[in-house]
Amino acid sequence: MAAALTHGEGRTGRATRERPDPTTVTRMVRAAASGDHRAWDALVDEFGGLVWAITRAHRLSDADAADVAGATWLRLVEHLGDLREADRVGAWLATTARRECLRVLRGAQRQVPTGDDIEAAPADATDIASELMAAQRDVALWRAFARLPERDQALLRLLVADPAPSYEEISAALEMPIGSIGPTRARALERLRRELARDGLVAADAF
Repeated sequence: MAAALTHGEGRTGRATRERPDPTTVTRMVRAAASGDHRAWDALVDEFGGLVWAITRAHRLSDADAADVAGATWLRLVEHLGDLREADRVGAWLATTARRECLRVLRGAQRQVPTGDDIEAAPADATDIASELMAAQRDVALWRAFARLPERDQALLRLLVADPAPSYEEISAALEMPIGSIGPTRARALERLRRELARDGLVAADAF
């Protein structure tokens, strides 16, 4: 995520999986509703990253995120045969995950600290120095990221999910008009650039 953010793009500059076309998604949903376990596994594989990204956008802990993910998929099981527009299952999952996140946050009545866990430096002595430098950059990036408005953070987290969610899914996850996503993303990245420049991590005109 750090690399994608500093490059300023959520959809380019990194290897991403392509989302299947709507007809294929519809077939997957219909097959899963009929009891095809492989189709269900394909749905989870395809949209699991989206659900997880939404939990991160709402700054849930790992335990709460797992609770939300489980509840979201359970809701889909309950309604799989009732979806009127099966090809929009991603947007349905996004809306459901957002509601589950809000349920957890309301129940907990607490705020979870921002930032993802950073992996420990490897034991190989030849790589320790470079890994420590990278870790320090990541910590600095997250500090700059944490100073952004919450809506900016939520949007940027979703934009670097893999596979990249559609704008329709992002709109459902954040209750943001589709037409506002592009301009909001541009402003969020500009604010992040200013924060990074303020900390001396990038030049003022770096991106």
